[in-house]
Amino acid sequence: MVSASLSPTSGAVADWLSYFEGLHAKAIDLGLDRVVEVLHRLPPAKKTPVITVGGTNGKGSTTAYLEAILHAAGYKTGCYTSPHLLRYNERIRINRKPASDEEIVQSFVAVETARAQTSLTYFEFGTLAALHHFARCEVDVLILEVGMGGRLDAVNVMDSDCAIVTSVALDHMEFLGPDRESIAQEKAGIFRPGRVAIFGEKEVPVSLKAYADSVGAKLWVNGEAFQHQSSASQWDFIGPGNTLFSLPYPALRGAYQLDNASCALAALTALQDMLPVSMQHIRQGFVSVDLPGRLQVLPGRPAIILDVAHNPHAASALVRSLERMPGFKTTRIVLGMLRDKDIPGVTQLFRGLVGAWYICDLPAPRGSSASELASQIDCGDSENPPSIKLFSNPGQALQAAQKDADPDDRIIVLGSFLTVASAMESLGRT
Repeated sequence: MVSASLSPTSGAVADWLSYFEGLHAKAIDLGLDRVVEVLHRLPPAKKTPVITVGGTNGKGSTTAYLEAILHAAGYKTGCYTSPHLLRYNERIRINRKPASDEEIVQSFVAVETARAQTSLTYFEFGTLAALHHFARCEVDVLILEVGMGGRLDAVNVMDSDCAIVTSVALDHMEFLGPDRESIAQEKAGIFRPGRVAIFGEKEVPVSLKAYADSVGAKLWVNGEAFQHQSSASQWDFIGPGNTLFSLPYPALRGAYQLDNASCALAALTALQDMLPVSMQHIRQGFVSVDLPGRLQVLPGRPAIILDVAHNPHAASALVRSLERMPGFKTTRIVLGMLRDKDIPGVTQLFRGLVGAWYICDLPAPRGSSASELASQIDCGDSENPPSIKLFSNPGQALQAAQKDADPDDRIIVLGSFLTVASAMESLGRT
């Protein structure tokens, strides 16, 4: 445990993370009062355009597109995301580069001093540290990814100039509500009066539209206010008052990425007077964008595909993408999940596609055991059901899948950020 008197030049990020994991009685305690209280004690930041990105799935990709395009345009970007894959520093980026340990610890110290006796959760402490770092670096634009929900998430302490909800699906139901409408209302809480609010799906929840109307936000819906058209080699964005022709496909794989990219372009259209960008910047951003763990195909044979999909909505998108990638002999899946996720809802989507399961324990407080996870896999009535093998961690599961695989097979690693991170570490991709 780290003391509050730790100097900015001593201690490690990991020590601080362990320290403020125990600061609050609950790991997740949604609400803004504590964050507002401490933020007001930190040095004030200059007025900066803010883009807030929420949604069940797609928010990480949309955030990455905004960051890449605005950086290409020459803006000093401050980007806050969560969770991280390998290092906490990934969450806090200036100009697409993670903050250093020293910079993060400096902001941790500032937040620790400012909070006094105020109790903060892990995510609240990290969010305030990110905002402090961005203020100290005097960034030109803030791009903030919502951690959970929206209305009571710590990043919502900042008033956004444009807010995006990429998608709404069932996840974190114990905190956000039992159905899509309840969850949508929570996510819509990032919308602001008189400012553009973007929704990335064509089926709009009634509660989300009602909230936008109630606060006077200008709701732009995918398929109505903006849309995309694609061909074999390029795509067009048709937005409010402008059309962008012949755009390169984003470097992130998956047909669904055009919806995420369109949300990013809609936001930039809404903010074109504040943050003008050129076609060259947009093209450069799409070509250069990088986001590990999202349908990430590693070079070599057998093919290894990493994807952090951990709910049915994301898993369904992954399955559709895999079905568009023919020519593989056998699909082998390495799976580790948290026990509070919809495990049957995820695994049943791969029925008929997977030839072998490599199920692993997930070493985390909420992690499912391999045996618990395997018991929830429904192999259906197939005459040749897939094999199921159990392992103590994702690295061992991946190694076994590699040993069993032919060169023409593919190995899919999915189920959690923790699963993908462990697989990356076992492959030496740190």
